[in-house]
Amino acid sequence: MRQTSGYALHKPGDELRPWRFERRDLRPDDVAVTVTYCGLCHSDVHAVDAASDDGTPFVPGHEFVGIVAEVGPAVTRFAVGDAVAVGNIVDSCGVCEYCRAGQENYCGAFPTTTYGGIDRHDGTVTRGAYSREYVVREAFTYHLPDGLDPAAAAPLMCAGVTVWEPLRRWNVGPDMLVGVVGLGGLGHLAVKLAKALGARVAVFTTSPAKAAAALELGADEVVISTDASAMDAQKGRFAFILDTASGAHDPNPYLRALGLDGTLCVLGIPGSWTVDPMSLLVGRKSFASAGSAGTRGTQEMLDFCAEHGVTADIEIVALADVNEAMDRLRRNDVRYRFVLDMTEGA
Repeated sequence: MRQTSGYALHKPGDELRPWRFERRDLRPDDVAVTVTYCGLCHSDVHAVDAASDDGTPFVPGHEFVGIVAEVGPAVTRFAVGDAVAVGNIVDSCGVCEYCRAGQENYCGAFPTTTYGGIDRHDGTVTRGAYSREYVVREAFTYHLPDGLDPAAAAPLMCAGVTVWEPLRRWNVGPDMLVGVVGLGGLGHLAVKLAKALGARVAVFTTSPAKAAAALELGADEVVISTDASAMDAQKGRFAFILDTASGAHDPNPYLRALGLDGTLCVLGIPGSWTVDPMSLLVGRKSFASAGSAGTRGTQEMLDFCAEHGVTADIEIVALADVNEAMDRLRRNDVRYRFVLDMTEGA
């Protein structure tokens, strides 16, 4: 077994604390990655806050970049020293219709997640990337293109791919008017990617204070969603709206903002939706969802971001300050993504 160190939750309600633990020895198709930067995602905070006391320390972290330290004998796409990125999926069944289509994020047997997942070979629970090293299958390791700032690229592996897949699926491109609901970690990347794809972008936000920030990111216009008259003026304007807001809210005003054959794709899961059938019927509209991305789409996203200079807006924090960063994230005190510097102190 390989020794590494990181930060873990040792019991529910506690802070994350340093921990030395073991990674598996490399299997033939494994890559050992020295982690350099790891994004701190709302999902990490939710997982920490919801952790149960099963007697095993819990290591978060599922969007990271690093350098290949060692490869298994069957690895062909990577060599020691390569810059790589890894996201929130590290394995899948490989044989279901979704996996065969390169959509391992929808694996019929459920994908193995970067932490809290079940290893498909030995049944152990996966431990995340708030650590100095991660061991992962070659198939779920991605080349980090030259020109991408590694720290700012780390959040692309969760927030980036999550918005990229629906933007591509619904053919967002030139001259299309696209709406983005919310301006957090996902929303700010949705704006950047949609603009890079050539679309015109309007940001829907409940906060007038975010209007200037949305325009700075490249949005063409801002709509205050709490303003009933402003929302009423949007009826029939949009071809596609990507809803990144995680809190409970009414989807019907956004459905009404769609034009003929328009699609509202929701990424947040607020618990339940109440949809007015007429909001869908009038205009033959679609109400859809998406989550994460498969291997094919993830590398495509990284290559596109390198070509167009798209990365996350981040604040880098030392791993030793992870608990303070989590507290700030609980208060939404970040613009727009925390990234942990894993090169010191782990």
